[in-house]
Amino acid sequence: MQRVEKEIQRLITECDYDEVTRLFNMLSGGKRLRAKLILKIAAEHKDAPLLAAIVELIHAASLLHDDVIDEADTRRGMASVNATDGSKTAVMLGDILYSKAFTELVAFDKDVAQTIAASVTALSKGEMMDVKMAEEFNVDEEKYLDMLYLKTATLIEAAAKAAALLVAKDAEAHALYGRNLGLSFQIIDDILDITADEESLGKPAMNDFVEGKCTLPYIYLYELLSDDEKERLLSSHAKKIDKSETQWIQDKMSEYKTIEKSFAVAQKLSDEAKEALSNDEDLVNILDTMIKRSY
Repeated sequence: MQRVEKEIQRLITECDYDEVTRLFNMLSGGKRLRAKLILKIAAEHKDAPLLAAIVELIHAASLLHDDVIDEADTRRGMASVNATDGSKTAVMLGDILYSKAFTELVAFDKDVAQTIAASVTALSKGEMMDVKMAEEFNVDEEKYLDMLYLKTATLIEAAAKAAALLVAKDAEAHALYGRNLGLSFQIIDDILDITADEESLGKPAMNDFVEGKCTLPYIYLYELLSDDEKERLLSSHAKKIDKSETQWIQDKMSEYKTIEKSFAVAQKLSDEAKEALSNDEDLVNILDTMIKRSY
């Protein structure tokens, strides 16, 4: 990962603007899941660290834009760029990171470059879908999972597939692995938004619901509530609610086991990914670590 971090810093330095360097250094690096995945799959390829750096710049750009759209004050427990320097600056920084990533990407083999580039179109489409879906309470599980794939899983899928293409491994098997890893990872994050505390999350608990997002636990809960309870849940959607209402939602989720049902979906996706690459112990371990995050 040190080589990846060096590549990232090189790319930022090449932007040749101190303000970009300052702002980028404010960002938390996060888990670097996509970079780690590329390094695991294409460890022997000399250009794997550069590809990993490119994907991490793309991911960072998408988060910058996401924070502006969500009007988020924090990201990974730190102040967001839009909170400290304004939304215009955050959008422009995101544009610079996207542009620099694509400038480097064109030097790769056509199939590798197209795989990453297509995923950026998909994740942007997914972000738009997410915003549109937040306008009302969504009860459609399939629609939600489709959005989740585009917004979150597609770049992880592309990272795994592109890395496999670099070293002539089974690209489709690795794509399936990345897709399911991305989906299950986000479903676990959705669960943690409900079950974890603010300190662990780096943002207020149940923030997704306040922002208008209906993740799987809420979708499953709505299906099981009485008509009066459904109205109560709908009346709390997309607004700040007090602790008693938060507790009521959590109690109902406990009663109807919607957290457990959501976790089962993540587990199924993880198991499918394991089956696709069962002979790769490192990749199986990544799934095991992800799925065992406390909820």
